[in-house]
Amino acid sequence: LTHQYSAGGPQISYMEQENDWDRDMLLDPAWERQQRKTFTAWCNSHLRKTGTQIENIEEDFRDGLKLMLLLEVISGERLPKPERGKMRVHNINNVNKALDFIASKGVKLVSIGAEEIVDGNAKMTLGMIWTIILRFAIQDISVEETSAKEGLLLWCQRKTAPYKNVNVQNFHISWKDGLAFNALIHRHRPELIDYDKLRKDDPVTNLNNAFEVAEKYLDIPKMLDAEDIVGTLRPDEKAIMTYVSCFYHAFSGAQKAETAANRICKVLAVNQDNERLMEDYEKLASQLLEWIRRTIPWLENRTPEKTMAEMQQKLEDFRDYRRVHKPPKVQEKCQLEISFNTLQTKLRLSNRPAFMPSEGRMVSDINGSWQTLEGAEKGYEEWLLNEIRRLERLDHLAEKFRQKAAIHESWTDGKETMLKQKDYETANLSEVKALLRKHKAFESELTAHQDRVEQIAAIAQELNDLDYYDSPSVNTRCQNICEQWDVLGALTSGRREALENTEKQLETIDEMYLEYAKRAAPFNNWMEGAMEDLQDMFIVHTIEEIEGLITAHEQFKSTLPDADSERKISQTNNINCSVTNPYTTITPESIDNKWEQTQQLVPQRDAALQEERSKQQSNEQLRVQFATQANMVGPWIKTKMEEIGRISIEMNGTLEDQLTNVREYKESITEYKPNMEQLEQVYKLIQEALIFDNMYTQYTMEHLRVSWEQLLTTIARTISEIENQILTRDAKGISQEQLHEYRASFNHFDKCGLALNFGLLTHPCLVLSAGSPLCVFQGDAEFARIMGIVDPNNSGAVTFQAFIDFMSRETTDTDTADQVIASFKILAGDKSYITAEELRRELPSDQAEYCIARMAPYEGPDGVPGALDYMSFSTALYGESDL
Repeated sequence: LTHQYSAGGPQISYMEQENDWDRDMLLDPAWERQQRKTFTAWCNSHLRKTGTQIENIEEDFRDGLKLMLLLEVISGERLPKPERGKMRVHNINNVNKALDFIASKGVKLVSIGAEEIVDGNAKMTLGMIWTIILRFAIQDISVEETSAKEGLLLWCQRKTAPYKNVNVQNFHISWKDGLAFNALIHRHRPELIDYDKLRKDDPVTNLNNAFEVAEKYLDIPKMLDAEDIVGTLRPDEKAIMTYVSCFYHAFSGAQKAETAANRICKVLAVNQDNERLMEDYEKLASQLLEWIRRTIPWLENRTPEKTMAEMQQKLEDFRDYRRVHKPPKVQEKCQLEISFNTLQTKLRLSNRPAFMPSEGRMVSDINGSWQTLEGAEKGYEEWLLNEIRRLERLDHLAEKFRQKAAIHESWTDGKETMLKQKDYETANLSEVKALLRKHKAFESELTAHQDRVEQIAAIAQELNDLDYYDSPSVNTRCQNICEQWDVLGALTSGRREALENTEKQLETIDEMYLEYAKRAAPFNNWMEGAMEDLQDMFIVHTIEEIEGLITAHEQFKSTLPDADSERKISQTNNINCSVTNPYTTITPESIDNKWEQTQQLVPQRDAALQEERSKQQSNEQLRVQFATQANMVGPWIKTKMEEIGRISIEMNGTLEDQLTNVREYKESITEYKPNMEQLEQVYKLIQEALIFDNMYTQYTMEHLRVSWEQLLTTIARTISEIENQILTRDAKGISQEQLHEYRASFNHFDKCGLALNFGLLTHPCLVLSAGSPLCVFQGDAEFARIMGIVDPNNSGAVTFQAFIDFMSRETTDTDTADQVIASFKILAGDKSYITAEELRRELPSDQAEYCIARMAPYEGPDGVPGALDYMSFSTALYGESDL
């Protein structure tokens, strides 16, 4: 490997170094590891600027892309565009472009070809990177006429000379304890390293401290581990040189930049200060000249103001100018001159050309403008005072005019409206007389105010003569006052004439009002009574009553023409005036309204009376119609009730013949129902007409309904009784002769007071006939027993059916609960229970299942599974006791 300077410079052969390289690599593989770490970190410190890095130095440079990118970053130049293909030929071409660029910088590469780099030859790749580091990081180092490696070593010796335990003689053994690295950092950034706390016998801590501080604060990536240096007898020189060169570039570049920046800042600070002073002068001069330019026209203005207040404000503004505004400007003018002189002195001392202000802003220009300003001030205050004295005289005269005008206007306020009002048109006679007296007093007051109006006109004329600034408004006000005064005079005369005429009219009207009041009161009372009678409600129930009301109404109608004549006469004594009649509260309008109401009520009363007459005639017809039908239906029902009573008592023939006869009788009764329905329809009309009495009949619809329902109920009860007798006869085996005997006994009346009431026997003693002879049961105990049987509900009446049931039980043999229990006991073989099998064996199937479903399980001690209780079942068939 050969490295030399270009452009005819001295050449240095490194063939001997190459032999050393090969030998070192063979003797100490640790150096290769150190170079890998250091060179990789060095490359990444530059590649990170482009957002990329390498992981494996011999692999990541094989395609030549990152190698070209690294050279562009460290050189600041653009390389030829790389080839993006993935084939070997593309990779070789890219690496060749990088090697060509290195050669163009005066470096000869011996025994390093693109093929070795593409093939990942670690030795050649590390050699190439070391060549790049020598050329771009170490070759340009120059210290006291030494360069490259010797210059870097001298720089380290100079910087670490003051530190104990540090003696830099080479780039391997001198750096193993880490103190040299820490000394370099402390020399340039003492705040980062506490050097006194470092110990020479703790190289790992020293190295880690220096590497970490450099990485954190100096932007120098960590290129080696402390163990790599301490664990090696002789650290790799190339790795240490590469690491130390980063410190050199970090510190020497910062120092040069700082020195250059300080020199530039010093020069710029002087220049900026001078420019600031120039800008301040220009700004202050411009502001002062602008203020003078604005102020001079204000001081030269001699235009008088119209009011005293405005002139006094001008005087106050001038005093503020003298007291407030001008003193700061005087100080600014003085400061401006001082700043100008100071600036010229600084420029002369710093070898700068003298300051030349812009045109018109020289100190002499400012002094000239200031003299003009002071000249404008002269005489301004005297002019203000003279003008104020003149306005004071005018203001006094104008205020006098305003006061008199205000007093006059206050007095006249509302007078025109008062004179125009026509309150006399609605006033009565006494009020008009009072208004007339009040008006004469106002005329006297009006005459007294004539002198004030003349004074106002004189003052206005004087203000015009003195050329008062507000003369137009004064003249307008004066003209309005004079015109209003003329109007008030005319209105005063007109009102006096109107009041006098109204007084005469009201005297005439008063006489007419009195006459009207005398006639209006009686007529109004008559109309109110008539209206009350016409609207009075009436309730009548007969034709005679409505005919009496109609006759009275016709008599009232005959008096209306005379009443109308009286109304017209009373109206002639009243006039159409808004003034209320003082003698009465009755107005013609109220009389006319009541008369119109009366006229409207008369035909309404006629119609109401005629409607009521028709209604009463219709009601009378309904009464007659209902009475005619009711007088036929009532006796018919009574007759039929008597007939059915006799039929219930006699009952001749067999029960079947009796049932047939009664049913035929029922059909004849049912055929009469349409007559009842027709009567109901008529009664409905009577109810709708609110008819409450009927003098043509004694029957009411409610009475007829009850009688009709009683008739139908009696027939139905008789039919039911016969049907029950037939059932009893067939069930009990009673003969026809026995039934006749029971009927005869039931119908018999004896001296004890037996009574027949539609088949009901009522009395505390019964006559019973059980064949022959008759047996009479008497006594409280026996009677209570019998009544408990025939009348269990204690209704006090005994039906013929209950009587038959009792008689049949007393005279015939019937089944009892005890007999049924005895029968079940036989079927059960004298056991107290019976089983389902026994029931199914002895009884028909349907009756056996009926018993099984209703018998409760037997709970006695001698029972068996499935045993049934026939005793409780038999008792339930006949109730709780056997009668």
